[in-house]
Amino acid sequence: PRALDHARAMVRDGADIVDVGGESTRPGARPVPAAEERRRVLPVVERLAAEGITVSVDTSKAAVAGPAFRAGAAILNDVRALRGDPRLAREAARAGAAVILMHMKGSPRTMQKNPRYGDVVAEILRFLRRALKNALSAGIERDKILVDPGIGFGKRPEHNVEILRRLEELRSLG
Repeated sequence: PRALDHARAMVRDGADIVDVGGESTRPGARPVPAAEERRRVLPVVERLAAEGITVSVDTSKAAVAGPAFRAGAAILNDVRALRGDPRLAREAARAGAAVILMHMKGSPRTMQKNPRYGDVVAEILRFLRRALKNALSAGIERDKILVDPGIGFGKRPEHNVEILRRLEELRSLG
């Protein structure tokens, strides 16, 4: 009930999309088994979607995404950019879902342990180009793919500022 109340408040406050996740991706977070993640997200996704709210499921597991799409989620928000579960891209393509591909250096457990870059934006662009190619190869429609440079995910404050300063360069991805 708290999650539903919070989501409804977000929509009242102007949110167009509610992102529902059952596994933390904060620095140092430990993975959650798929069964537990499903238990956490599916009732929320189903209820919000039934109320006409556009729902994004925040997961890197096909065993969570597939049921979430069937429960009404329209978007996959994957902090691993389809690199974790080899079945995830096919689930998203089969569902016709939009997909958000995010750059993250390392994993949630390791991403903030001394992240280093030569040129942070160039590295993000290379990573996202590969992720975009993989998504297209899996059958995800190009106009349903969004990219996220992953501000705060495996970046130091100065990297985040550089990303913001050079956001225009990400437009080269289309």
